[in-house]
Amino acid sequence: MADIVIRNLRKEFGAFTAVQGSSFTIRDGEFFMLLGPSGCGKTTTLRMIAGLELPTSGEILMDGEDVSQRPASQRDIAMVFQMFALYPHMNVRRNISYPLVSQGLPRAQVQAKVAEVARILGITDIMDKPVGGLSGGDRQRVALGRAIVRNPKAFMMDEPLGALDAEFREHMAEELRALHDRMGATTVYVTHDQLEAMQMGDKIVVMNHGVVEQFGAPQDIYDHPATLFVADFIGSPPMNVLRFQGVAQAGDRSIAIGDVTLALPEVQQDASGRDLVLGVRPEHVTLADDAPYRGRILASEYLGTSQIITLDTAHGVVKARAPSAQGVRSGDTVGLAFRAETLSLFDAGTGRALRTAANAGVFHG
Repeated sequence: MADIVIRNLRKEFGAFTAVQGSSFTIRDGEFFMLLGPSGCGKTTTLRMIAGLELPTSGEILMDGEDVSQRPASQRDIAMVFQMFALYPHMNVRRNISYPLVSQGLPRAQVQAKVAEVARILGITDIMDKPVGGLSGGDRQRVALGRAIVRNPKAFMMDEPLGALDAEFREHMAEELRALHDRMGATTVYVTHDQLEAMQMGDKIVVMNHGVVEQFGAPQDIYDHPATLFVADFIGSPPMNVLRFQGVAQAGDRSIAIGDVTLALPEVQQDASGRDLVLGVRPEHVTLADDAPYRGRILASEYLGTSQIITLDTAHGVVKARAPSAQGVRSGDTVGLAFRAETLSLFDAGTGRALRTAANAGVFHG
């Protein structure tokens, strides 16, 4: 199908606004993630795209047509939910074939399509088994089979892996992405798991309290968060934030934080006399004896090939990801070095990132 375009989408339930003025475009063939904490509006957004909820205002365009007020039955969308929604009295074959039988397709065509889907999903050996006795992973494959057998314009998936255990969830995430790549279908996928979104998505919308905080490619969102919420929500551990009062003017390539001056990407936006926040990812913090910015080591968490070192600084707690072989000792004061191009600068009052040479091509602060 062509692009799915969302323009100023809003959904109200009485006095409660679940989605506020969302705008973004889902490109044809993308694996598109709607990411955010519980209650952020991501599932409501998905349901509006699918036609299960009608928006209070705004537009949803599919193939260039406004489908905002059309019901789900007129949008050619397939849904896959966390709870598998299978028919327990039917075996696998009948569950998958049910949408085609309901459409009245010839028996030979139904059999051919079901056989093709079973081959794609690797479930040819369980086609005659009752769904009640299947594992969670196999039931999810059956639910996927029932969705893809219709060859819809797009797939809407609402936390389809949420009921699986962690190890099998990761395996199924890989399978889902591989299935998407083979089919070339447009997929819109809701999750609260930022690791799942980063692993699977071509594009991500990060939502919070019904608002789109940021929209872009996973690497851009990780490297250049548009807001303090995104900086904290994306990454494990999340981005370090150092709070201070300072002045930043367009053209500056450094900033004073306390009595230390740190290099920055060139600032492209004035921030005079504001409470500011400097953001840096743990892997971009280096322990260096000659670095002027100092921190006291509080603890170290061993992770195999690396360790997470927690330090106390004059502007907040900092976590550094370092090689596990690097010797550290609690209580020691060490220097912390930051590469300028890895730093983000935020306005503490608005929570939004200031535009710099590093992030200017990713979003407008």
